[in-house]
Parts: sequence; structure tokens; C-alpha cells
Amino acid sequence: MAAVTGRLRWPGGEAPCVLGRGGVRADKREGDGATPVGRFPLRRVLWRADRLPVPETGLPVQAIAEDDGWCDEPRDPAYNRPVTRPYPASHEEMWRDDHVYDIVVVMGHNDNPVVPGLGSAVFLHLVRPDRAPTAGCVALALGDMLRLLNDCGPGSALSVAGPAAG
Repeated sequence: MAAVTGRLRWPGGEAPCVLGRGGVRADKREGDGATPVGRFPLRRVLWRADRLPVPETGLPVQAIAEDDGWCDEPRDPAYNRPVTRPYPASHEEMWRDDHVYDIVVVMGHNDNPVVPGLGSAVFLHLVRPDRAPTAGCVALALGDMLRLLNDCGPGSALSVAGPAAG
């Protein structure tokens, strides 16, 4: 599948990014593979301490544990929230064998308040080596992610826009 790409710009830099296989949508729904349109505060950074040094950033940082998960089941009370695995409802595994979640930035999408079915686990994370589309997240190369994080602090946000009108 061809990458769905865009450009991510922030004060201090810009970089190519990979977006969701379902494109960019204003009406994001759970499981549609789309990256949601909007401005999303960057809540915190999660990272694999066994693989990388702590990222330099002004955002809160927390190491990912082997039993960390993120609930993606709309009918579960923990929907779009971190959970501890094993967990009975559907969830993302945050401790992955690949390197995609070696650094994860939790974006403030559908989190205040959480609305069941409007999308969960929408993160800023690392790209796959083949630059394959995400399941709805925004993905950056490691060097670009580190540059972005170095420029971020409290109040930083990510804006995702739809295709430009022609």
C-alpha cells in the first residue's frame, strides 16, 4: 500500500510525515484508518527506555512498560485510555516488537470528553521502514521526531488539515 504522506510543520522546523491509510477526515470514527482533522494538544511522551535515551523535550515523559496497553473498544469504560495488560477488552499493545512505538506522543484527540466511537489511540509515533500508512496516527522518522520533541513544551499542539482545495 502506498504511503499517505503530508508535511508536519512546527515552530522551529518541518518534516515529511505519514498519515492514516483512510486519509484525513473531519468525521473520524473508530477503525476507519483515517487521521483526524483538527488541532490537538500534545499531552505527553511515552518511550522505550530499553531502546533509546530519554527524549529531550519540555513535555512530560514516561517510560513504556511491557504491560502497557491503550483501550480501543468503544463499549469499554476505559475507551481511549491507557490500560494494564492483560486487559479483557480490545486494546493496542504499547510494548511492540517493531520500533514504531519506541517514541509515542499522546495527542489530545477524543480525550476531553471521551466520546465512544470517535477514535482512539491517535498518536504521533515513528514511521515504519517502508513508510506504510498508519491506522490513523501521524508518523515521523526518528530524527524528525527528536527535533520536534526538542522544540515542544507545555501548550504545544499538532494541527492536522485536510487536502488543500483546488
